[in-house]
Amino acid sequence: MLRIENLTKIYPNGTRALHDVSFEVQDGEFLVVIGLSGSGKSTLLRCINRLIEPTSGKIFWDDIDITAASPAELRHIRRHIGMVFQQFNLVKRSSVMTNVLSGRLGYANPWLSLLGIWPAADKEMALKALERVGIADKAQSRADALSGGQQQRVGIARALMQDPKIILADEPVASLDPVLSHSILQYLEQLNKDGLTVICSLHFLDLVHRYATRVIALKDGVKVFEGLPKEIDRAKFKEIYGEEAQEVRAASFEAEA
Repeated sequence: MLRIENLTKIYPNGTRALHDVSFEVQDGEFLVVIGLSGSGKSTLLRCINRLIEPTSGKIFWDDIDITAASPAELRHIRRHIGMVFQQFNLVKRSSVMTNVLSGRLGYANPWLSLLGIWPAADKEMALKALERVGIADKAQSRADALSGGQQQRVGIARALMQDPKIILADEPVASLDPVLSHSILQYLEQLNKDGLTVICSLHFLDLVHRYATRVIALKDGVKVFEGLPKEIDRAKFKEIYGEEAQEVRAASFEAEA
């Protein structure tokens, strides 16, 4: 179980990205974090694995205080927290296989990995990860030769190389069209069904209703909603996104009615 207690993040320029945010994530959940751009979604996800250092508050994972972990302890914790990024974060001129193997860096001999020398077991694991996301045939292709949807699948395969228990997906479909968005979220959904906990930030309500088992909403860094997707009615949507968004997205509710 992941437990967030009174998490606050204030950036050096004075921006308060998160304010006193608390919630729990049970093992096996597909938790979706929603909110406008700038609401604190990315900051929240990156605080969980301390890519961003919280200003105050606590993050516990199975009663281990992540916020108090030493650098050595944090490296061990991060082995089991996979990250999928909005902009893929691939080394574009390297092969798909090399990008996927980089997910194993937390386990590998740093000198050998720097030379591109990987154990046979890691290479086999990388191929299996690519098979799980349907692009094993692209293993030797350059990453920049792939479509956006394929590159995101490489990102998921790379995260799987960590043998994660949790996957953090930071706006994983923001740069993809609707068809590809469903394709990527279906891969994450299957991983969730296979036992992984998924914490994913999303914008679109139809995707939230389709994939989330539970929802957290942020507005100006404050948690304004926690509950089931079906509990986000017109009034709650307006509270989270504001008057203008309510008018633009009203059709979403009518289409689902």
